[in-house]
Amino acid sequence: MTALPDRRLLWAAVLMATAALSASAFDRGGAEAAAQYRVEQEGPGRSGNGGSMAARPAGVRIVEPPVKLYQLVGDYDRERKTQTVNQTATRWKLQGTDLGASVIHNGKLYFLFGDTVGPPGGDAIAWTEDRDPEKPLRLTFPSFDGAYVPLRIPKIAQGDFEVPVAGVSVGGKLYVYHTTDHTPVRTMGRSVLAMSKDGGPAFTYLYDLSTRHFINVAPVRAAARDWPGLPVARGEALLLFGSGDFRRSNVRLAVQPLRDIEKKSTLRYFAGAAPDGSPRWSAAEADSVPLFHHPCVGELSVSWNRYLRKWIMLYNGAPPRGILLRTADRPWGPWSDPLVLFEPHRHGYGAFMHIADGLGPSDGLSDPGRAHEWGGEYGPYEIAGSARGSKGRTTLYFVLSTWNPYTVVVMRTTLEVEPAASPSRSDRP
Repeated sequence: MTALPDRRLLWAAVLMATAALSASAFDRGGAEAAAQYRVEQEGPGRSGNGGSMAARPAGVRIVEPPVKLYQLVGDYDRERKTQTVNQTATRWKLQGTDLGASVIHNGKLYFLFGDTVGPPGGDAIAWTEDRDPEKPLRLTFPSFDGAYVPLRIPKIAQGDFEVPVAGVSVGGKLYVYHTTDHTPVRTMGRSVLAMSKDGGPAFTYLYDLSTRHFINVAPVRAAARDWPGLPVARGEALLLFGSGDFRRSNVRLAVQPLRDIEKKSTLRYFAGAAPDGSPRWSAAEADSVPLFHHPCVGELSVSWNRYLRKWIMLYNGAPPRGILLRTADRPWGPWSDPLVLFEPHRHGYGAFMHIADGLGPSDGLSDPGRAHEWGGEYGPYEIAGSARGSKGRTTLYFVLSTWNPYTVVVMRTTLEVEPAASPSRSDRP
């Protein structure tokens, strides 16, 4: 790669250049490469309407900053100047895509990709029987006549910004949460739940999930007995962490019995803390309150990490700019202040995210015809079932979209609990 300017000087140039850029020149990822440099008047970390749900330090430290392991889709990795394992353009005519939320279903690891570049268009779904993300995951896409077959849901539009954002497996069925109703005014206007009995790519529409606070969602299965306070008495609960207006929202929480996933009426929304600190729940989405104050959230993923004994939330946001991590001891909080896990100017730009031409020698990372378009980090979806570790220490694997180049990469990071933050309770899974 051609030598790049000193990163401190380059970052100063980035700040000055992006301040003058118009967001209309960007799309899902690239817009944030400019807009997220703005300094907000009100910083992150304040609790929502949960009363006693005060924010706090994350209680974990980064042992290994995020590193790119490999590129998951496309044919060629421009950073490393090597062919990808999956060769998706050659094998399935899939040239580029983004997102990649994952779910384990019937013994396979499924990935749900967003707006996809290729003759079929639409969104894409793939699976693998590989489970070790240290080695390149070998994907299989449903195909016809040499091209991938898009994920299809009847009764909804599936154009730009209308994408699958999460999946969950229940009783041998694969369920997908999908956004729709994109307009110039509202990027993502509605979310729906759809189901497939055979793993897709064709799904059956079930119901509208939300037009307000749960458009991007992160579903998590949890045993009700492990979390006293959930509005589910027995069996498994399905927790839905959600954001509303795209990248302008706080995060909220809803819960329903897992067995009742097809019944929207069973959803209960976190409505804040009672005077004794216990969570309150409501059948009305309008009663839901933010888990914390940081109205910049769009894509997100959440998991319970048994090694840290903490809930982990990842999302792209600003300020502070980057991929952010929050932790909590209980799903309703209190959630910590954000910890910057991935800093794009340190870990991404000039390495595997494109710096728009004009700020020094070309980094050679851009897609053809997009040299003046910034890359941008988004879609930090933890790979389902991939966390590993030991008591107080964990390694996480997540996918990350980079906008330019328009692709998805697999990332690895290692965290450990701060000594003073070790959990005092022993009744957690």
